[in-house]
Amino acid sequence: MGLFNFFTQEIAIDLGTANTLIIHNDKVVVDEPSIVALDRKSGKMIAIGRQAMQMDGKTHENIKTVRPLKDGVIADFDAAEHMIRGFIKMINGGKGWLFPSLRMVICIPSGITEVEKRAVRDSAEIAGAKEVYLIHEPMAAAIGIGIDVEEPMGNMIIDIGGGTTEIAVIALGGIVCDQSIRVAGDNFDSDIVNYMRRQHNILIGDRTAEKIKIEVGSALAELQEPPADFAVQGRDLMTGVPKQIMVSYTEIAHCLDKSISKIEEAILKALEITPPELSADIFQTGIYLTGGGALLRGLDKRIAAKTKLPVHVAEDPLRAVVRGTGIALKNIENFRFLMP
Repeated sequence: MGLFNFFTQEIAIDLGTANTLIIHNDKVVVDEPSIVALDRKSGKMIAIGRQAMQMDGKTHENIKTVRPLKDGVIADFDAAEHMIRGFIKMINGGKGWLFPSLRMVICIPSGITEVEKRAVRDSAEIAGAKEVYLIHEPMAAAIGIGIDVEEPMGNMIIDIGGGTTEIAVIALGGIVCDQSIRVAGDNFDSDIVNYMRRQHNILIGDRTAEKIKIEVGSALAELQEPPADFAVQGRDLMTGVPKQIMVSYTEIAHCLDKSISKIEEAILKALEITPPELSADIFQTGIYLTGGGALLRGLDKRIAAKTKLPVHVAEDPLRAVVRGTGIALKNIENFRFLMP
């Protein structure tokens, strides 16, 4: 066993729609956008992660950029395998004369089907994993923010990622009830693209939309500390000429309203189906927000107003899931909820 351990590299992967994070030896060694650039003719990978992201929307006909994950699940099997393999190479700085056998813990959305689960496992095995364990995202997020998931105490976690929003009530090392909806960060981006087209007659790309969301995105039309207006460049749909307009956070709050309402509905639905004893616990502990979506200004206040419950935003919400996956990797033997 000692020799086996010497040749085994253990890694925890948060395979996200927007970003992929990998933990190795208790450190986040990879934090890159989940995107690859491929040569159309040969199918070879040209770039991965940040480099590929810079090419997105700017490629000529011989290069295509692919996001292998859609709504939290693998949509393009080949590209996913290229991407996982490329990220694993980054761990050793792209070098290493002996590639050890890999033991991986990968997190998956809680609303995933058996077929989608199989796709994640197969991609990992083709990329070189000898042992693959799966963990549900809300469970990983709960562990990552320091909740003792084995306790007979109910905790509600909302993980708003790029492709899915996961809402789960966790107790005794298991998910008691959950709602997984495919409304999350990517939907916010497309809402912004559509709003700009409708309201300002200006065409923008997904990357610009994401920038707007980060700079002036808001869930409330009135904030105590409002961000400054943001200059947006795009193509004028009337003249076809590039132009610039200024956008305020109030406008973005207005255009994201529908998507946020869907998330609120799912939260209320999850609370509705929670057993009464756990509801009593949640009243005490409140709701925990993780994932990139938790960084949207005013979202915690809006959810708190809707549910009349305290809402806590995790510190470093972007890395909560991967931190939890890393802890699960170290305690593989003790955590019964890991799926081999």
